[in-house]
Amino acid sequence: MTWVVFWAVLAAALLHATWNAIVKTGANKQSAMLTMTCGQSLIGLCLIPFVTVPSGSTWFWLLASGVIHTFYQLFLGYAYERGDLSRVYPIARGAAPLLVLGVTLVFALDPLTGLDKIGILILVAGIILMAQGVFSSGEDRRLIPLALGSATATAGYSIVDGLGARALGDPFAYTAWLLMFAAVFYVPTIIALKGWSVAQVPVRQYGQGLLAGTASFAAYAIVVWAMTQAPIAQVTALRETSILFAVFLGWIWFGDRMTTGKVTAAVIIVFGVILSRI
Repeated sequence: MTWVVFWAVLAAALLHATWNAIVKTGANKQSAMLTMTCGQSLIGLCLIPFVTVPSGSTWFWLLASGVIHTFYQLFLGYAYERGDLSRVYPIARGAAPLLVLGVTLVFALDPLTGLDKIGILILVAGIILMAQGVFSSGEDRRLIPLALGSATATAGYSIVDGLGARALGDPFAYTAWLLMFAAVFYVPTIIALKGWSVAQVPVRQYGQGLLAGTASFAAYAIVVWAMTQAPIAQVTALRETSILFAVFLGWIWFGDRMTTGKVTAAVIIVFGVILSRI
């Protein structure tokens, strides 16, 4: 992984934590997720006339990813209804690198050095430590399976999108098409589950959705591009440093309590990042 890719993925991590914080501010988390999805799909729609049109196997990857992203957004929205940003986000993002690493090793998708593997495992250990407070703080434990469902979906779409972007040969075009497909699947699904009331929100919230959608689009375009330049498992792990940003935003934005455990976990995460970069 080059330094350009490294810093680009860190920027994407900050953007990802930011759009999650915007979604968390909404009174109805699924409504906030819906407006964000509409915002990012609008950006994709505007770019479609200027980007590569998919062909062949790329359509399969896009369809698969659209479905997986729908599950990711559903799980994440429901989890945010039950826990703080600084608890849900680490769990939701934390298991994904380990799952991606496992699939990468089993199917030999990318070459990884021993240091890469150690760094990723240490990073995951730090993330798990960051999330353990849910058991001692009296929070709703139902958020755990929901957050883990989000993590599984994250692992799934990370692999699918890395391969899909490589097949198309244009990561930014792939992102534009993908986020449109995500809306095609997610919007009718959430309306079927929640009813039309989920879309009946103030105009101001659609403005926030556009802002969150822009951050989401930019973050994922960077990540998809990075996965065409470096091993998918390594990019996925580095991207999870967004947890540091999410914890900080949770502390500043939502008043989440900062504990010794969170600080310790943050140090472990940084150490894992350093190892995965060497």
